[in-house]
Amino acid sequence: MSRKEEVYKPALVGKKIPILTLDNKWHKLFTQTQVSPEIKKKEEEVTALLKEQGRLTNECKKLRKIKTQLMDEIVSLMGEEGESPDAAAGKKQDENRKLIEDCNERLENDQNALYDLEKEIDRANYDLMLLSMEVCYDVIRQNTEEIEQIDGWINQMRIELKKNVVRKQEREVFNQNLYSYMHDIFGPEVIEIFDMKYNPEEKKKTRTES
Repeated sequence: MSRKEEVYKPALVGKKIPILTLDNKWHKLFTQTQVSPEIKKKEEEVTALLKEQGRLTNECKKLRKIKTQLMDEIVSLMGEEGESPDAAAGKKQDENRKLIEDCNERLENDQNALYDLEKEIDRANYDLMLLSMEVCYDVIRQNTEEIEQIDGWINQMRIELKKNVVRKQEREVFNQNLYSYMHDIFGPEVIEIFDMKYNPEEKKKTRTES
């Protein structure tokens, strides 16, 4: 038993696995991720087995239909009650009985083949499911690692953002106080002479509006 079977098999005990290649949702899985060569090969195997199963099933239906027709013909060739059919009718009945035996033999062979095919299909389908789960969980694992990395980056950025917001507020308060002190000490005329036109309140208002 492979490692992946050891992991997944306990969860699959007693569960009927649908034929994956006939399930549109299974095909949609691989619109999200690439199909591996192993999955492609196993998919082709399941498809070939299903095709053979369909062929044998149709053949069994045809054989049963032929068998019914032969039996009906035997009955129609029988003489009146208590009378034996004529030679030609008797010969035809014998031929039909031989053909019915052939049909029975072919039916038995086909039914045995169908029984074996069903087991092969289940095995191949099971292998396909394991391969599919392995690929999908690998993708999920890789995405989860990236999600965790991005989440860590976002959390770090939140911390940096909070720090920068505090730094920004501190510097705005500092500039406001400094400008106010300069205005009070030197007066507006001196401030204008030195072209000190920076007004922290106006700058703050402009940033808020933009």
